[in-house]
Amino acid sequence: MPREIITIQAGQCGNSIGSQFWQQLCQEHGISQDGNLEDFATEGGDRKDVFYYQSDDTRYIPRAILIDLEPRVINSIQTGPYRNIYNPENFYVGKNGVGAGNNWGDGYQTGEQVHEEIMEMIDREADGSDSLEGFMMLHSIAGGTGSGLGSFLLERLNDRFPKKIIQTYSVFPDTTNSGDVVVHPYNSLLAMRRLTQNADSVVVLDNGALSHIAADRLHVQEPSFQQTNQLVSTVMSASTTTLRYPGYMHNDLVSILASLIPTPRCHFLMTSYTPFTGDQVESAKTVRKTTVLDVMRRLLQPKNRMVSTVPGKKSCYISILNVIQGEVDPTDVHKSLLRIRERRLATFIPWGPASIQVALTKRSPYIPMAHRVSGLMLANHTSIATVSFSGIYSYRIVSNLCTALQTNRETIRRYAQAKCLHGGLQEDCPLCR
Repeated sequence: MPREIITIQAGQCGNSIGSQFWQQLCQEHGISQDGNLEDFATEGGDRKDVFYYQSDDTRYIPRAILIDLEPRVINSIQTGPYRNIYNPENFYVGKNGVGAGNNWGDGYQTGEQVHEEIMEMIDREADGSDSLEGFMMLHSIAGGTGSGLGSFLLERLNDRFPKKIIQTYSVFPDTTNSGDVVVHPYNSLLAMRRLTQNADSVVVLDNGALSHIAADRLHVQEPSFQQTNQLVSTVMSASTTTLRYPGYMHNDLVSILASLIPTPRCHFLMTSYTPFTGDQVESAKTVRKTTVLDVMRRLLQPKNRMVSTVPGKKSCYISILNVIQGEVDPTDVHKSLLRIRERRLATFIPWGPASIQVALTKRSPYIPMAHRVSGLMLANHTSIATVSFSGIYSYRIVSNLCTALQTNRETIRRYAQAKCLHGGLQEDCPLCR
């Protein structure tokens, strides 16, 4: 019996990434743009039911809820090539269409007003599942809808479904463009508190790191949002491969997270993927030859991480899970692990097992690949703690912006209107105390 996962896309960023994700899943499972199974999709062996359900006319419909307070991105999805795969009852667009104005408080307040309609969609999808495992939220923590409304939904999901897994793919702002929106630090810090308290797993993605990977590793000059979204969707697809093409181990979300998260609050994960090629990202340069050792070695390189951290001398791994796709001999995996240990390419915490877990999984038979082996690393690393402050913005920048915002009465008024800030901004932002 499949363990179903409901995807919740919140805000412009979440819906843009989600649109790319569903396109990729349709291609991997041989599902056409109108939801029908392609004539060539006869291989079987996959579990489409984890992310899709079949309607009465046998079309495959994503278990997805699309939410935004302004209509632009959702309108583009509803008029795009994959518009017919979605359930039209699972779209929510703000009534006034003006969005949350990059303000966490506005997004959260709107959630209090519209949550009944959104939770009705979620309850309907949950009731239609035979064995619901949990939820996957896609959002940004820097804007208004993804951070504010997303925070409210996290709290409600945790209250309504306390025994279900909540995993988020959270996009953090680019630290090199800290001056774009003055309230990004507040939005990020306020969202971080809800991610810490209400999510079981947070996959951290960084706009800055994604842009660097596209430019430096893929040689794509001035990468577009579509190209960075393709990077994220590739990582999401790879991280769910063991759920959709199950093997003997790591075939549900609980087993994956149990191997990565030693204590409940230590649930912020980083990812690496290699190789990115033209199969996944437009205009990317193709890697000509891949081996298991080469893939596993590249996954450990900081420049391939999807998040910008500030590693220290004592930074180390808590746990690692490598998802290796392709025609792989298990003997090669064993030899590669021995070589990595001999070279001491990965440093682990002293109080835990110093081992890299490996999940071998098949890849889609419907998409031709230019490389023999590909890999995804899901890792719990101590340097992820730097994302909480210096990863979002440097401590000094956050402190200065907090001071500036405290003197900006209009901005403070808009945040203070959020009833969730019972103790004021000082309670949610320790730098304001």
